[in-house]
Amino acid sequence: MAKAQSKEKKIFVLDTSVIIYEHNSIMNFDEHDVGIPITVLEELDQFKKGNDTKNFEAREFTRLLDKLAQGKMLHNWNSLNGKSKGKFKVLMHSKSEVDANEVFDEAKADHRILNSALLLQEESKGKKVILVSKDINLRLKAKSLGLPAEDYNTGKVKNVSSLYSGKKIHEKISPDMINELYEKGSCDPNEALGSLKPLKNSYYILKSGKKSILATYNAITDKIEHVEKRAVYGIKPRNAEQTFAIHAILNPEIKLVTMQGVAGTGKTLIALAAALEQKRNFKQIYLARPIVPLSNKDIGFLPGDIKSKINPYMEPLWDNLKFIQNQYHESDKEYAKLTEMVNQEKLVITPLAYIRGRSLSNICFIVDEAQNLTPHEVKTIITRAGENTKIIFTGDIYQIDTPYLDSQSNGLSYLIDRVKNHDLYAHITLEKGERSELANLANELL
Repeated sequence: MAKAQSKEKKIFVLDTSVIIYEHNSIMNFDEHDVGIPITVLEELDQFKKGNDTKNFEAREFTRLLDKLAQGKMLHNWNSLNGKSKGKFKVLMHSKSEVDANEVFDEAKADHRILNSALLLQEESKGKKVILVSKDINLRLKAKSLGLPAEDYNTGKVKNVSSLYSGKKIHEKISPDMINELYEKGSCDPNEALGSLKPLKNSYYILKSGKKSILATYNAITDKIEHVEKRAVYGIKPRNAEQTFAIHAILNPEIKLVTMQGVAGTGKTLIALAAALEQKRNFKQIYLARPIVPLSNKDIGFLPGDIKSKINPYMEPLWDNLKFIQNQYHESDKEYAKLTEMVNQEKLVITPLAYIRGRSLSNICFIVDEAQNLTPHEVKTIITRAGENTKIIFTGDIYQIDTPYLDSQSNGLSYLIDRVKNHDLYAHITLEKGERSELANLANELL
């Protein structure tokens, strides 16, 4: 047989958005070459100061490029320091035959990046030049100029429609097996699921006609175990998925939990109530969320001190805490205990940026709106976990509020896809809205 031809070698030109999404992206193009327009370095210089993720990524990329540049001239093609890697260089010029500034009647950084890629395309006969950008508009502009353009796909989930849900419905189980589960609390997985191989800490609705039971696969005991409905801090689960989520959070063997679902399914409420239920097991409970400024404006434009600027973004979290507190009368000890926990900082509601860089030991850490995090941010948070720490991520992968992320590339989708079937992990997708009939109407018909 004739040997298969090797892959066509390509040149990928990286936009700034790719680098602030993942600073080591330059190393992820296998044997292909990578071009960095000088305009990208200029933009990164503007991002280097600050505590946001984009600032961290800009600084890290600059350090990486400096390391790769030891004794080399960057306007020439240089090795990426790996036998299976291609070469890289900084694209210095941006005057191509087709001038993007003239075509789009505006001189801006994006158009200079386009011109750099177009010039490289003219000079590199025989090689395919592709612009890589997280910016959809820039990709569309590139294609309109005859320049191939792609999204940065490393870490992207291929098919979110088949993303792990954490739950399966298994019908045609024998009534005797359901009775055995109710009586004994567990059974052999082969007897309950037949040839179906269960994933670790996955959940099941087992049915036989009108009879049904909620169950989970415990990988440690290798048993299918009955999951009982349990109220937590005054909050009662209203459906099977909420019951599963509470079970996962209360399970001391599970250190990492993700909850995915549309607005109104009770993700944050269930996470906070279940965390409060086991408050004696942790020194502190942290409830955090990333700050996504409105209209992409920095919070600096808001009036007042830093606390006043941040409060509007934290209000949804306080609303959930107030809802839990209002399950009790003001004279109840549970009501007073919540106020005391807040005052003594046993329960802390804070922007996510405020806990970056800390070591999280003996903490139950809830990260809300996790779909607005990059895969790198999610990894950074989890690697901060110390002894006796449980981390809970909640979010809706279809409700992205930050540019350059989508349902396939956000950190929550990435985490669910990569960590499923691990001993320390459980996931559940909440499907039914429980906020109100009016909220359900909006979700279904609008």
